[in-house]
Amino acid sequence: MYVFGNGESRTSIDIDKLDGPKIGCNAIYRDYSMDHLVCVDRRMVNEALENSVNENGTYVHTRKDWFNNFQDKKKLRIVPDLPYAGSERADEPFHWGSGPYAVLLAAKKSKNETVNLLGFDLYSKDTRVNNIYKSTSHYDDSSKRAVDPRYWIHQIGKTFECFKKVKFIVYAEDNWNLPKQWKYSNVSLDKISNLV
Repeated sequence: MYVFGNGESRTSIDIDKLDGPKIGCNAIYRDYSMDHLVCVDRRMVNEALENSVNENGTYVHTRKDWFNNFQDKKKLRIVPDLPYAGSERADEPFHWGSGPYAVLLAAKKSKNETVNLLGFDLYSKDTRVNNIYKSTSHYDDSSKRAVDPRYWIHQIGKTFECFKKVKFIVYAEDNWNLPKQWKYSNVSLDKISNLV
């Protein structure tokens, strides 16, 4: 199973050549077909449904808060409940983004098999936005400052911690290091170039 963030590191990968179920975030549907698409921003859900993503075999997952706002519920699903209770702001479901929810969905659907993560860059190579879809509809302009990844790191780390029977492989560019919050025995790091 593969789960895709929209970090720029995944531009070197032809996702269509990867075998297995695929879970992606937001605008990835513009370029690739996914089995599951996670959109927790209401604008991205609207965009995906307006482009009939859910009628082409893809399940679209969104927040419980937005679910009833959509009349067309064909293949529309609610993102999974968090597998833990926390006391930090980052532990509140509304502060979880599409990327962390996509990893959680993959963990739940994996049946304790391997989950491969690509495009979860977390950090920018400069101070600007690191996202394949920057400067497109519903995304920040490329001149904007990069998003602080602390919540993503914490949330994805909590998924790794809660699903100890799932093996997670994070594919990243050279010189990228796993955050300390991701260092569990079921998590390993590999070079994204090994998938090319």
